[in-house]
Amino acid sequence: MFAITEVTGRFPDFRVALVVATELDLSGASPADCDDLLAAAEGVAAGRLGTTPLSAMPELACWRAAYKAFGVKKTSYRSSVERLLKTVQRGERLARVNALVDIYNAVSLRHRMPVGADDLDRVTPPLAFRFARGDESFVPLGRADPEPPAPGEVVYADAEKCLCRRWNWYQDGRSAIRPTTRRAVLTIQALAPTAAALTEAAAELSGLIARHCRARCAVVIADCDLPVVPLPTP
Repeated sequence: MFAITEVTGRFPDFRVALVVATELDLSGASPADCDDLLAAAEGVAAGRLGTTPLSAMPELACWRAAYKAFGVKKTSYRSSVERLLKTVQRGERLARVNALVDIYNAVSLRHRMPVGADDLDRVTPPLAFRFARGDESFVPLGRADPEPPAPGEVVYADAEKCLCRRWNWYQDGRSAIRPTTRRAVLTIQALAPTAAALTEAAAELSGLIARHCRARCAVVIADCDLPVVPLPTP
């Protein structure tokens, strides 16, 4: 199961498209067409941004306000989509990781929504966006020392650990997508965009994964009216 019940109680506009992908093939290097896809998304995003302050973008301002509402004051803690857009606005390329990560970064840039992924065989359902209780385990991606979340912080978690801190700020490394990943669960998160925009982003993401990773995908959307949903089965 997947739930956002706790979070929608305080943030009723929060909604998530949950995408489950199976039969993934990430064994080789990210194909050239995935690199082209991400490069095109970077170019379009940079062109649309120009010199516009990121704080002036509604799709980012809503996340800044939400972070502040649950106690995050430091400007170094920003939503994952803001970090991507800031990178391309500086004229830099995003890191190329593997086909799945490159695809979801491209979709995140195109739709200005946070997107993340976890290896479904390395998580323990149920999954939930909820408020941290202070006893969660969290080991940041690329680091060795635990950095558990503070009580009250919005986290994405499974039954055993925190999968992402500060809503969508930083991922735990234990469930990160690897070349050996065969099943993944992805989230597209929205506060400001409409339900139709989220549905469009989910359809694009699942279509690209099916095409470039030779995977089977299924999608379900959770919102304040339907805050608990089963993990979809492709």
